[in-house]
Amino acid sequence: MAEAPSLVFVKLGGSLITDKNAEFVAREDVIRRLAREVRRALDAKPQLRLLLGHGSGSFGHVVAKQYRVQSGCEDWRGYALTGEAARRLNAIVSEQFLDAEVPVVSIQPSASARCRGGQLIELALHPVQEVLRRDLVPLVYGDVAFDEVWGSTIASTEAIFAFLARALRPQRILLLGEVEGVYSRDPRQDATAKRIPLIHAQQLAESEALLGGSHGVDVTGGMRSKVELMAALVREVPGLEVRLISGLQPGLLERVLGDPSLDVGTRIVS
Repeated sequence: MAEAPSLVFVKLGGSLITDKNAEFVAREDVIRRLAREVRRALDAKPQLRLLLGHGSGSFGHVVAKQYRVQSGCEDWRGYALTGEAARRLNAIVSEQFLDAEVPVVSIQPSASARCRGGQLIELALHPVQEVLRRDLVPLVYGDVAFDEVWGSTIASTEAIFAFLARALRPQRILLLGEVEGVYSRDPRQDATAKRIPLIHAQQLAESEALLGGSHGVDVTGGMRSKVELMAALVREVPGLEVRLISGLQPGLLERVLGDPSLDVGTRIVS
């Protein structure tokens, strides 16, 4: 019997694919390796369908912070510059994945996104659905967006994933960063930090004290905001599992795509 189709969202974090402490520097070696891992995973599981996304890292976040795009532009040139910075990184990611024979199709969120008070309330679904229907891989990214209350904001990749997940109902969402999941403290600053292997979305309040911010410049929030958003999504979408893993461990993304039962990273379940 053929394996049932499985839809997985995969996000490459901005801190993973760029140097967030240096402007406009992509980690192309990391992007290239992850693209090859995705290709091998697709070859091993023909029924696997993917939607990819990535953060803006040192491309979009630095410019967005300079012009305060997140909560309304003081100078609207900042909106244009931030959008262009995000697009530049997306072009690099797209090129690397296409070179690895992963048939990505970039979809620009700001072309259809509408926000209200920082919340994404509208995004075109048809292009994403058509790309998936053609056995291609949609590629979205954190981008600028017009906001009915603030004028402008940033639509994070997690917010875009949450919006799309309500319509597309993926089985899993994988968030790749520099660290191996959620920790009791920042493992890059405290050697005694412990990995939290499982977070129950219904009991998130018990874990809130363990969630901190992020290194570098991130105008969309740190680990706390990401986990809170994903926990809310898990509560809303039946059967959804979110997993946070390291993208710096060679082969890990490929392994997790192939085997959902691996005990790695941090799982967020209902």
